[in-house]
Amino acid sequence: MLSEEFVSAICGAPLSSNTAIAKDVGIYCHALSPTYSVKSTFKKSSAPPRCLAVSETHVFAAQHEKAYVHVYSRIRGNQEAFVAFPERIRCLTLVGDILILGTAEGRLMLWETCTGRLVSTPARHVQAVSCVAATPYHVLTGSDDSDIHVWSLPQLLELDSAAEHEPERTLSNHRAAITSLSASPSVSVDTNFCVSASKDKSCIIWNYQTGDVLRTLLFPSFPLCVSLDPSSRAICVACEDGSLYLTELFGDAPLLGPQSEDAATAVQVSSPFGATQPDVGPASCLALSYDGTTLITGHPKGQILKWDVADNKTPLELASLNAAVTNIVFVSPFPTAKATKTVNIVKPSQAERTYTLTAQLESSLSADSRFDSLLNTPGFSQETLESAIAALEQPVAESGSEQELQKQNEELWEIINEQRALQKQTLQRFVG
Repeated sequence: MLSEEFVSAICGAPLSSNTAIAKDVGIYCHALSPTYSVKSTFKKSSAPPRCLAVSETHVFAAQHEKAYVHVYSRIRGNQEAFVAFPERIRCLTLVGDILILGTAEGRLMLWETCTGRLVSTPARHVQAVSCVAATPYHVLTGSDDSDIHVWSLPQLLELDSAAEHEPERTLSNHRAAITSLSASPSVSVDTNFCVSASKDKSCIIWNYQTGDVLRTLLFPSFPLCVSLDPSSRAICVACEDGSLYLTELFGDAPLLGPQSEDAATAVQVSSPFGATQPDVGPASCLALSYDGTTLITGHPKGQILKWDVADNKTPLELASLNAAVTNIVFVSPFPTAKATKTVNIVKPSQAERTYTLTAQLESSLSADSRFDSLLNTPGFSQETLESAIAALEQPVAESGSEQELQKQNEELWEIINEQRALQKQTLQRFVG
């Protein structure tokens, strides 16, 4: 059975002085299925919302109101590094081996964890970067100044670029601070979109490559956090009043696509999927499982709740931690096909211009032979089947020996026919 795991982080003063609760624990690694349990913990961390990122080998946690990121090794189960940056970190996310950070000064920084390379942009936001989202080719930054910048990730990582980094475009329809961003993993210019949440009590769905507004959603209170489901067919939103909203994008009344209404028509969302009790407080973070059936929310009073998206029943309390739960990140259950693994991170440096890749090889550098490929493939490989089908579709080429044999057969048949004709003439003579 496929196991599901997620990582949570807390921030703030302890809620109680209970000595039975482990002290100094700031990050928890949970197993959700087959049965719930806390697998491991990491100490000495206080990560505010949107300041936690998880890879196959590491956990990255930016510290509250500080210019520090704590790096924990998931392989060894300890704190590996204490990394200082020039400015306070307000948010971060991870794309492959690139840790992307938004600062309190409105700047974007990219740290290549396997080489130590650090790229920093000018302060293109006039206020702090409040949230950041990334796709394989783009980075999106939301700010307290109400703007969203769209950056090209390949351009930010260019080695020989002498020009100052500029965003490709700015999305500026919101009228208050951006609180959360979530981006679709699609890379097509026609189907990729992102969702932004703002203190102006709205969420906007954008085509971030063209800058077009696809739909505007209005809520009774301002959204604190937003998340797209793994297939990008629904949006989950947690609001300040404790309400949770699950909005389908392609349902009976689709919000997107050719069957939807005019994009200029704002949609009022007023029917919540669920609501938390006042003693629990609104969800400060949320995450959907990779199969899209389970929603996990974290709350200021330390509760972690599990919601069944299909049945919409009363939520189940998974854990009650001793501080506000500020981050929840699901760990991908799918192995990544990478040739290298970053076992030990390299601390960032802007001074050096020569970098050394530090990574563990996950596969052989030499290409597999045809025999190895066939041996490691269950059944027949796709290449072998395609080759066999192509061979069957082509007419069979006649060899030289077959052509010679066919010629000899034709000569023999000519002789036989001549003998039959001669025999027939002889018989007719004797009969006559």
